[in-house]
Amino acid sequence: MAGARAVTGFYEDRVLPRIVDVALGRAMDPVRARAAAGLSGEVLEIGFGSGRNLPHLPPTVTRLLAVDPARAGRRIAKKRIAASPVPVEFVGLDGQALGLADASVDHALVTWTLCTIPDVDRALSEVRRVLRPGGTLHFTEHGRSDKPKVARWQDRITPAWGRVVGGCHLNRPIDELVAKSGLTLERVEHFKMGGPEVFGFGYEGVATKRG
Repeated sequence: MAGARAVTGFYEDRVLPRIVDVALGRAMDPVRARAAAGLSGEVLEIGFGSGRNLPHLPPTVTRLLAVDPARAGRRIAKKRIAASPVPVEFVGLDGQALGLADASVDHALVTWTLCTIPDVDRALSEVRRVLRPGGTLHFTEHGRSDKPKVARWQDRITPAWGRVVGGCHLNRPIDELVAKSGLTLERVEHFKMGGPEVFGFGYEGVATKRG
């Protein structure tokens, strides 16, 4: 649930990244490893957070271009960055406006971030813009349940939840949003993150920029 948008307050900048680092800690390592599998070359990560994906990057990755607005996350990530064989370059604060050239990155990675970006359509459009033809977006997210009863509860809870958890939305249909961006979904699977499904209905998959 790391953000990739402008941070406006002490809580979002200094406190929330530490909470997320713990909440999405070692128990999520297998999910992170699946998301990172198959990445290579220059990879853009939106929502770098505290760098928990770094240990899972394949040796075929030559550089990670990181986007994240929270300073606390970067401080927590220092040891992980130092231990990683993959060089990390911070290239922006806002996933909605990437300071990268068109068709300039090989792949993109996003984990538990699309839930928080205010204009998620714009962010995904930016991902598509900077991907080279044939490049892929690898994603792991939580979002809208495929069970109508659970989805209705997500709709009810999301406004209050978002105020506490940095703008996080429980009810975003991640697969539909990715497809809407013009990327071609190659694989989408659902998984349970643990706890009540209203908070932990997971999506993971890969989408390709064709042409």
